[in-house]
Amino acid sequence: MSTFKLPDLGEGLQEAEIVDWHVAVGDDVVADQPLVSVETDKAVVDIPAPQAGRVTKLHAKAGDILKVGAPLVEFEAGAKRDTGVIVGETPRSDTKLDEGAAHEAPGRTRVKATPAVRALARKLNVDLAAVDASGPDGTVTVADVERVAKSLAGMAPPEPVRGVRRTMAQKMAQSHAEVAPATVYDEADVNEWTAASDPTVRLIRALAAACKAEPALNAWYDSHENTRRLHPKVDLSIAVHTDSGLFVPVMRDVGNRSAEDLRRGIEAMKADVAKRAIPPEEMRGATITLSNFGVFGGGRFAQLVIIPPQVAIVGAGRAKPRAVVKDGAVVARRMLPLSLTFDHRVVNGGEAADFLAAMIKDLEKAE
Repeated sequence: MSTFKLPDLGEGLQEAEIVDWHVAVGDDVVADQPLVSVETDKAVVDIPAPQAGRVTKLHAKAGDILKVGAPLVEFEAGAKRDTGVIVGETPRSDTKLDEGAAHEAPGRTRVKATPAVRALARKLNVDLAAVDASGPDGTVTVADVERVAKSLAGMAPPEPVRGVRRTMAQKMAQSHAEVAPATVYDEADVNEWTAASDPTVRLIRALAAACKAEPALNAWYDSHENTRRLHPKVDLSIAVHTDSGLFVPVMRDVGNRSAEDLRRGIEAMKADVAKRAIPPEEMRGATITLSNFGVFGGGRFAQLVIIPPQVAIVGAGRAKPRAVVKDGAVVARRMLPLSLTFDHRVVNGGEAADFLAAMIKDLEKAE
């Protein structure tokens, strides 16, 4: 038998979720025929057959999560094995995942509990680390375990976080571990916008203008090598909310595109997200991110989350009339709240302020 293992997925990713098999045991396949669809990095990718042959075993079913290098398919003996299939564009790092460490929670302290209490927790399916201890010196008691078990009994059963939400959780944890975030806030007076104004396109164009005025925020930072790369083009991630989770597809070179072309790109992006048909290359390589959370109706400002290696993310709240002082008088003006979160390791406050000022200047142009 010849075993084909889950190949390198690019971007340093270490695992994937099986979405759908395109073959079954006993099928004869040809090289490059789609074998299975997997989901990772918020995109569904087809993995092709590395060779021709007969499928004799599938090592996973839909919904299973496999690590890179785990057995995927068995082929009939005598077929030539090819382990060179690469899915994605970026070579995987040489760092190997420590299988033992993967099952331990970093920094988790040992819970104080007697053997009897531990046995009760196992019986009632209670995680002792999630129990507030009330005994002497922080010891978990029988009553503590029973209290948590009673609370759990009234809740829905636990469900694994998978697919888009799993990827989001991983990205958020990475950001929390690696980024030193700081946020500045301001508002743009958009009272002169007309009914024909396209808010999302205006935001994209203003963000591109700000990147031109202050390039330090359109950059990548490698914290391991302590190096920074400034980007000549603005490849913009736009956060798109769905019931399945958050998608962040990339619009390329937004600073050199017309308003009409940007609108066409936004509509195509939304359609791809709705169909879950975003090409993997359109989910990678962003230089900065926009979160237009104001379209959901709530919130003026936000402390946003930067996804490394990016160093900045811009958020836009909902534009509403507010009382402001203009020409010495208090008047009602339609104001657009803006939040700029930046990685303070490589971006200083002056650069962030200049970026936000340039963005506001562009947004306040009468068009």
